[in-house]
Amino acid sequence: MRQLRIVRSRIMWEQKSYWRNPAAAAFTFGFPLLFLVIFIAINGNERVGLAGGDVRFAQYYVPAILAFGLISACYTGIAFTLSIRRESGLLKRIRGTPLSPWAYLMGIVGNGVVVAVILSALVMTLGFVAYHVTWPGRYAALVLTVGFGAFCFCSLGILISTFVPNEDAAPAIINFALFPLLFISGTFGTVKDSSVIAKIARVFPVRHLNQSMVAAFNPFGGGNGISVGHLGVMAAWGAGALLLALRRFRWEPNR
Repeated sequence: MRQLRIVRSRIMWEQKSYWRNPAAAAFTFGFPLLFLVIFIAINGNERVGLAGGDVRFAQYYVPAILAFGLISACYTGIAFTLSIRRESGLLKRIRGTPLSPWAYLMGIVGNGVVVAVILSALVMTLGFVAYHVTWPGRYAALVLTVGFGAFCFCSLGILISTFVPNEDAAPAIINFALFPLLFISGTFGTVKDSSVIAKIARVFPVRHLNQSMVAAFNPFGGGNGISVGHLGVMAAWGAGALLLALRRFRWEPNR
């Protein structure tokens, strides 16, 4: 119980620090919402084929942006935070304090998850109010997708931070590993399952997060909307990334 209280206090501290940096908050929240507005404006009432029938582009794109927002908060945010704090020497100094290193890392991860949940709520609200997106009530599918996606991309964020040699290289390395996958995985537009690009994207977790989120919003889908296969791929990637990150993680800067 004591450790849980410490982790909770660390998450609260990370939240305070996060909101005191308006530029970081604006980047994390602004980009997904901006992409949502721009791409829906461009595509208008274009129809997108899902399992069971065709839907308006907004019905597909809102869950895709939910996935993008989760990745931004969990993968990008955590990777940048750890890289900057390592190179500034903050992580090394933490090792010399009574605070448990495990609790400190869980505070950073927990903050990323909280940001992802808040951003998801904002995107869904905008989708429902402004674009009349249909919600079929698959709460279990949505919660599981967010949970497995957060685990997967938090782990990947920790892992990619171990490959960053210095603070200046962080944006290039973190974004280079992500943005090609976003495009080939259907985050910014549909990619047919039969295409070569889609077959390549299926190896990586971004497409599985997208498709699991879209399945939760699909008004034609039957059952509870839980995509066991997609969740399994995200769980496997998350577990593998976490194990490798634990082996590679270091507290000292590269100096």
